[in-house]
Amino acid sequence: MDGDLQRFVRRNSDAMIDWPNGTVPSQWEDESSAQERSECVLAYIPVVYYSTLLCVGVPVNILTLVALYRLSVRTQKALYVYLLALTGSDILSQLFIIFVGFLLETAMFHRDVPVLLLRSVSMMEFSANHASIWATVPLTVDRYVALCHPLLHRQISYPARARRIIAVVLILALVSGVPFFWWSDMWRVNRAPNNLDTALIWTHVTIIYFLPCCIFLVLNSLIILRLRKRQRQPMCQDESRQQLAVPGKLGKTTAMLLAVTSVFAVLWAPRTAVVLYHLYVYSVHNDWRVHLAYDLANMLAMLNTAVNFFLYCFVSKPFRAAVRDVLLFRWGPLHPRHPLHHQRTAANASTSSVFSSKRSQREVTPLSPKRVDIKM
Repeated sequence: MDGDLQRFVRRNSDAMIDWPNGTVPSQWEDESSAQERSECVLAYIPVVYYSTLLCVGVPVNILTLVALYRLSVRTQKALYVYLLALTGSDILSQLFIIFVGFLLETAMFHRDVPVLLLRSVSMMEFSANHASIWATVPLTVDRYVALCHPLLHRQISYPARARRIIAVVLILALVSGVPFFWWSDMWRVNRAPNNLDTALIWTHVTIIYFLPCCIFLVLNSLIILRLRKRQRQPMCQDESRQQLAVPGKLGKTTAMLLAVTSVFAVLWAPRTAVVLYHLYVYSVHNDWRVHLAYDLANMLAMLNTAVNFFLYCFVSKPFRAAVRDVLLFRWGPLHPRHPLHHQRTAANASTSSVFSSKRSQREVTPLSPKRVDIKM
């Protein structure tokens, strides 16, 4: 058994390291370049890690998708539409990047896959990754408008508009992945990055990290400042109950948003740093330490596609209830419609009071002579 295990590890490590380059044909590589190639120190650990992440992440994200869909249908809020788009993009990222890109191409079928198919899959990987990250941007904008401009949020935030925004985001993500058809894989390339590689790497880190992080930082800072300002303001006695009810609800949503964006910024920071280090300092192909750092950074970045479920469960009580109902096959309504019923009752009561006051005014106010004549 030990000999078989060693042969399995050696075969997987060879499959992960000594594959032919997609941009440089294998017959162009000489023995010196093959000897200088950095080795994968982790051996079969990435295969085990990505397999576990795929087996756990995909079912968890599907469960999240079903629970969010039920909440979206039940509440008719744009918030759940954005979260649905984020979860669906995470599933696509796991399928294209982890399953197709790493497990199938790298660990199993890489030697037999045509270059055109490799480049096409690479383009789809970047498109799914961009969609997964940029689906959080309209969610952040929606939360900012809800807290800082509540009247405007009531007018512009509804599910139909949210679906149109998500459709635009997905189309732009697909278009933004087209240039990465010419992306050079850092594990395989044994040359220094050229001008095309430099342009693609800077486009990649800008789209996938720097630009969305700047948007998250600015909008989240404005949200926190508005919440602190609202807490300092004295509350009127007549409106104390309403003002106490609203911040608690908005606080949970804001906490969810801050958690999602913060986890993304932390998990993707190592990969961005290693990519830029590879570009300007030392190549992944030539230094095993950079190779190791790149492997670990990719593993952390892909972890971001499976943690949102636990963040939602930790923050949101309605989401926990929806997940419990899905697991227990309860397909009825999640919660009774008491709030909506009370709102309609209050609206009907206010309308009836207006009508009754107008009717009483007509009864008390004497009719003019002309109206008396007409009436008679």
